[in-house]
Amino acid sequence: MTAHIIDGKASAATLRERVASHVSHLKQTYGITPGLAVVLVGEDPASQVYVRSKEKQTIEAGMNSYEHKLPAGTTAGELLALINQLNNDPQVHGILVQLPLPEHLDEMLMINAIALAKDVDGFHISNAGLLATGQKGMVPCTPLGCLMMLREHYGSLSGLNAVVIGRSNIVGKPMAQLLLRDNCSVTMVHSRTQNLAEIVSRADIVAAALGRPLFIQGEWIKPGATVIDVGINRIDQGDGIMRLVGDVDYEAAKNIAGAITPVPGGVGPMTIACLLANTVTACCRSHSFPEPAGLTA
Repeated sequence: MTAHIIDGKASAATLRERVASHVSHLKQTYGITPGLAVVLVGEDPASQVYVRSKEKQTIEAGMNSYEHKLPAGTTAGELLALINQLNNDPQVHGILVQLPLPEHLDEMLMINAIALAKDVDGFHISNAGLLATGQKGMVPCTPLGCLMMLREHYGSLSGLNAVVIGRSNIVGKPMAQLLLRDNCSVTMVHSRTQNLAEIVSRADIVAAALGRPLFIQGEWIKPGATVIDVGINRIDQGDGIMRLVGDVDYEAAKNIAGAITPVPGGVGPMTIACLLANTVTACCRSHSFPEPAGLTA
């Protein structure tokens, strides 16, 4: 039996429609337009593509987009000054500093300089603490998108056994926290975990965010389990042509799993859609408006 393919593009399109509807409501009811500021430092090609996509989708949702492109040689003081300016701009409700930054810039320093309420990436140390302690904060976009797809597939996640593979601050740790909040029993593992295959084989949900291409083997998957593959890796097919693959051996796993996200077309589209959703949520919170349903965890 072939697994149900979880269509991240379709889920993201539905979420963007909800975002656009809420944006229209904010404009008509309060005369407020949510604004997202994206800061790009340097000329990283992948970051440039990602930022263009964010800007396009922000505008399509009816929001204001403020793009700040800075040269690779930008100093820490110059970047901090821009972040402070955006923190104090009432037209800006969300701030995103595109990662990675040039090596001479301290990423955590810059992330933690963003006003807590405008940290729509959810990376600020205080937002991480709020999530870990079950309080209301901004939730990182990729784990939020994964959670939304899982809820859409299952309805309730209560009582399911979940394994999160990867322990990054951006995906692995917040993913585990979100699954715990939805009453899953969560095991967190990584590349150095002993008996990894055995642990994965007991999971109803496998969330792979390791950053190692095709690392999770198909035979590790419990029959009927749901696989959420966060990995985005470029590999050479052998003819010089690069292709995108996830952390899971998709071709093998899709014949065992009950449901699986493809790469590309799975988690990726949901990340930007959740960024837009977080910006609307941040706008509502900043003005003490009722928070829109269906846009956050």
